Formats: sequence, structure tokens, C-alpha cells
Amino acid sequence: MSLTQSLRQQYHQLWERMVTHPFVYEMGEGTLPVAAFRRYFLQDYVFVNDLVAMTALGMAKAPDLTAANHLNQFLTGILNPENDLFVRAFRELGASEAEYASASANPTTQAFGDFLMRVGLEGTFEDILMLLYVTEGTYLDWGTRLLEAGKRPDHPVYREWIDLHGPAVLGDLVGWISEHLDQADLGHRRTHLEQIFRTALRYEYLFWEAAYYGHPGWPDQSSEASS
Repeated sequence: MSLTQSLRQQYHQLWERMVTHPFVYEMGEGTLPVAAFRRYFLQDYVFVNDLVAMTALGMAKAPDLTAANHLNQFLTGILNPENDLFVRAFRELGASEAEYASASANPTTQAFGDFLMRVGLEGTFEDILMLLYVTEGTYLDWGTRLLEAGKRPDHPVYREWIDLHGPAVLGDLVGWISEHLDQADLGHRRTHLEQIFRTALRYEYLFWEAAYYGHPGWPDQSSEASS
């Protein structure tokens, strides 16, 4: 069994809790409160900065140009069409430019972003790939499930967000990451990679929780102010 398959089997319950979270289910059904998605999107807009920085560090640590190009294509997807989606989505969600431009991380987003940066700065290329496998692999999983179930919510932002995380967009990247990790000579680092996998998966679940329930926020801010 491959490394990524083994880890998904070992942490199957946690993985399933993330990809079948009520946030995901209700987004697919079109019943997710717009306020919850708005909280989520503001935090994702903040989080993506650390994701981009970590991925850029991964490019610098890539063993060859082919590997670097895979990450470059991923970054291009974030910095071009997805960034445009953020602007259009915020307009649909009723968030002003001043609001999303000044959005700050809640405690979960801050901790997750700090974890990304630590792995990016201190970790190996494979460490970064493992983290990306979780961030993109979980989204590919729930996106694929919703698409295969024919979920087409009325809200245009929900619909486009689902499309953006299907196999057509993320399939090649996640497949390549899995293949690279499975072929790499990891030796004693396998345990360390497992820790990265588990920690990232925990944060992904908590990211949904914070958006869906509107907590936790900073003690000196309301949940809306910190979202």
C-alpha cells in the first residue's frame, strides 16, 4: 500500500469528518447560510497568502524543474482565476473591498497559517508536498463527491467553489503529489510526514468548524469582527 493510501486508511475517521462536514453537505445542498460561507471565504482569503508562500518555498526546494513546474502551475491557478473568484464572490456575498482587504486571521487560521510557514521554511520538499496533499487532497475529495452526486446549488458562489475543487482542476496535482511521495526514499522521515499529515488534517477540520459555527474568535473581538 502506498504512503498516502496508508495514511488515509490510518486516519480514515478524521479524513471523513473533514470531507463530510456539515459545511460541505449544506454547501452542496444549497442550504448553507450565506453568513457561514462569508466567514469561511474571508478566512480563506487570509489563509491563501500563507499557502502561496509555502508553495513558493516548495518550488525553491524542488529537486528538478519538472517538480517545480507542478507547483508553479498550482500557484498560477491560485494567483489568476481563483483570485478573480475571490473578488467576484465577495461582491456576491456582500463583503466590501475594504472589509476583505482588512480581514484578519482568527485563531484557527492563524495557527494553520503558522504551521504552513514553519513547514515551508524548515521542512523538506517532501514535507511541503505532504502538507499540500492534505490541503488539496481533502478539497479534491469533497469536491469530487459533490460533483459525482450531481450537487448544483443555486448560489453561484457555492456552485463555482465546488467546480474549482473537482478532478478537472485538482486531480493532476494531487495525483502527482501522491506519486512523488510514494516513490521518494523517505527512510526515517516517514514518521515525521505522518505527523504533518495528521496535524494538517486536524486544522482542515477545525477550519470548517470555525466557519460553520462562528467560533472560536479572539477574546477581544466579536466573531464577526474576527472573521
